[in-house]
Amino acid sequence: MPNTNQVNHHSVLTLKYFNLFLYGSISILMTFFPLYFQTVGLNKVEIGFIMASGPFISIIANPTWGYLSDRLQNLRFILIVMLLGNLFVVQFVFHFNTGSMIWIFSTMMVFFFFQTSMFSQSNTLILNAIEGTTYQFGSIRFWGSLGYAVMAVAAGPVLSWLGVHNLWIVYTILVLLTLAICTQLPRGKVAKVKKIHFREYKNALFGNPYFLFFIIIGILISVPNSINQMFVSLYIDEMGGTVSMVGLAAFSSAFLEIPVFLLFDRYLKKTTTTMFGLLVIVGFIYVLRWVLMAAATGPTHIILIQALHAISFGGYFYIGTILTAHLIPIHMRASGQSIYAISWSGISGAVAGLIGGSMYQDLGPKIMYGCLALIALLGALGLFILWQHIRKNEKFKADQRVSKTD
Repeated sequence: MPNTNQVNHHSVLTLKYFNLFLYGSISILMTFFPLYFQTVGLNKVEIGFIMASGPFISIIANPTWGYLSDRLQNLRFILIVMLLGNLFVVQFVFHFNTGSMIWIFSTMMVFFFFQTSMFSQSNTLILNAIEGTTYQFGSIRFWGSLGYAVMAVAAGPVLSWLGVHNLWIVYTILVLLTLAICTQLPRGKVAKVKKIHFREYKNALFGNPYFLFFIIIGILISVPNSINQMFVSLYIDEMGGTVSMVGLAAFSSAFLEIPVFLLFDRYLKKTTTTMFGLLVIVGFIYVLRWVLMAAATGPTHIILIQALHAISFGGYFYIGTILTAHLIPIHMRASGQSIYAISWSGISGAVAGLIGGSMYQDLGPKIMYGCLALIALLGALGLFILWQHIRKNEKFKADQRVSKTD
């Protein structure tokens, strides 16, 4: 299908800068939000409950924004609306904090409605913009990882000087820059399509058994990752680490995603069997990562172990994004990416927030990470069984084609 965006070098450069500042702003918020809430007097269970509201809301927000994007075929407009809502509501979180858990929880739910779909919609914009061109997804998306890594590590010293309670200053500046760049993005329209009926959505998104089971099994892989993302900063703090170390851990986990994305751009064979096979390997790397986290004895160890994030999350995220685009019709791409986002940050994140705080507080971080390794192991084994089934089915279809030509 020809690309209707007529993407040029300037458009691609704008996409890169947009990802740089979008992921940079989110990295600062997600990395230091738990510490901010701790400074205003919330305990770990309350922090987990608040952070769980984001993934819970994303279960509603992702399909909503995805459907609107597919209907309007204007991802740029959707992203501008989301950024404006994000910027407006977060000011209530920082400046009108009454100390009430109910108030914080309520405003964060509204904030997360605008924020949680940013990644899936920006990924869809990249995929739509490069459709029919020689540009690769990873060569643009790695700028997001660069922004996440650099901004997180740079924010550590800045927040040590300003104080975590002034987190709003850094975040607001970055969102304003992101919004300014967003106005220059391509629309993200792939093709003019007729009105899409609900039955067509249902068949495309849930009628493909490979995609459906990938989403379900992927939740087991994503729950431990979400728990770690929510509480790794508190784990570092508990071990005597500094705010700068928290930023450095985020840097080590995100910066190394860059070569992973570029390698996948160059060498990934975009077939169903190959991509599912690689997801199995990623699943077992996750198991290793949580085992090592359970055995960590100092903040430096955690920073080093977080480097495995590049292979585990980076690999799972990249392959899953391309696999979803491979399995879902192009004119429903935003909705497909939204459903995928629900699995790795929505349902899994909600479960993580609800049980993660209790696990951390009641069991301690080491036992918690041991439990995470077992959950990830179940997910990895599920992916292995699914991969074996796909291999046998693909081999059967190939044998059938050969027999018909004989």
